[in-house]
Amino acid sequence: MKIYTRTGDAGDTALFGGGRVSKDHHRVAAYGTVDELNAHVGWALATVEDEEIRGHLEVLQHDLFSIGANLASVPRQDGERHPHLPELPGERVPEMESWIDAATDEMEPLTQFILPGGTPGAASLHVARTVCRRAERAVVHLATLEPVEETVVIYLNRLSDLLFALARLENHRAGVPDVTWRK
Repeated sequence: MKIYTRTGDAGDTALFGGGRVSKDHHRVAAYGTVDELNAHVGWALATVEDEEIRGHLEVLQHDLFSIGANLASVPRQDGERHPHLPELPGERVPEMESWIDAATDEMEPLTQFILPGGTPGAASLHVARTVCRRAERAVVHLATLEPVEETVVIYLNRLSDLLFALARLENHRAGVPDVTWRK
């Protein structure tokens, strides 16, 4: 199979399950930003030292791929899910909340605003967090125009919180203080 198809040379792209749209379509912006987020999570996975955090990131990458596949597919007219789509990771939301709670319990309470930084792994997690917020905004925008399963918005909202907590935890476990904002 060749990597290039030439089918998008005119500025349009195929959607998962059929149909074509412009590459600047709001659906493409949403799943493209989720793909970018997945790449940043992969970068964080390559830079994070803590094995537990790395394990979480590996799980999240698979979730994000499933979310991207769902966003890359036009919803069916009957409101049912396409049978070819992977399940959305809705059950992961409470699991992410437990990861956030465990990380928060391990660290001193947050009393100041912190800036992205610290270890390379923590900094990469902060970048992933900001891209996650952008992906969330793109999906929320898509949801104003077309149906989007609410699980996707909830997942991305919780994921950004988790990435923040994991960035702090990466610094904490490495013995590196968070970078606090000087007013």
